[in-house]
Amino acid sequence: MKLIITTLAARPELAGPIQEMPDTWPEFVLEDLVGWANFPRIAVEFPQHVLVATDDEGVVVARAYSVPFALDVAGRRELPPGGWDQALLWAFSDLRRGRTTDTVSAIEITVSKEHLGKGISGRMVAALRENTAKLGFQELVAPVRPNGKHLEASAPMEEYARRTRDEDGLPSDPWLRVHVRAGGVIEAVAPVSMTVSGSLAQWRSWTGLPFDVDGPVEVPGALVPVHCSVAHGYAVYTEPNVWVRHRV
Repeated sequence: MKLIITTLAARPELAGPIQEMPDTWPEFVLEDLVGWANFPRIAVEFPQHVLVATDDEGVVVARAYSVPFALDVAGRRELPPGGWDQALLWAFSDLRRGRTTDTVSAIEITVSKEHLGKGISGRMVAALRENTAKLGFQELVAPVRPNGKHLEASAPMEEYARRTRDEDGLPSDPWLRVHVRAGGVIEAVAPVSMTVSGSLAQWRSWTGLPFDVDGPVEVPGALVPVHCSVAHGYAVYTEPNVWVRHRV
């Protein structure tokens, strides 16, 4: 499939279409408060770090968001257990303080649901690596959300992330496999990469499930069970992701 991949900085007229592109994100994932407050700012503050792919008719078929932050500073140094949330918080904190950045973190790579299964995700990872290098950085990291993990919500992420295929030694998970094929190295699990909390009424609205029993609730699309407290009227989802490091 022929793709034209550019930055949003080069094609600001696509700011609307990339938001309107149909995707497959579960509704509850969009309720992460860190993401709710900061994700929309990426296109405004870091358009040179946002990639958009269009087909030969000019239709948006994929997008990739990333943010720069400073990792080689006191109190950081290591990729954080806070994963996706922490990358966003560091990026906008560093922007506000005028701090020199040294690392780029992928935040989202999404392919339009009409174009899944066409190898576009791998091309977007490669393009994000190339863009990161072009902007003068030597490292791209990604708090990867393994796309097969929701089928095994009770499995520990540490064990799941390290599974490999017998035939080639590549990760068993399809999305992790795309990153490794592109040159990435699995580094660590981010156990608290994203947190979504809400009342039981909110969770019922987001998922269509009753949320009427205390304990873990397996929710379609969730990588681990959601913890429900009927007595206290709330439920909390703490999503683990997998840090992958790309040298560019």
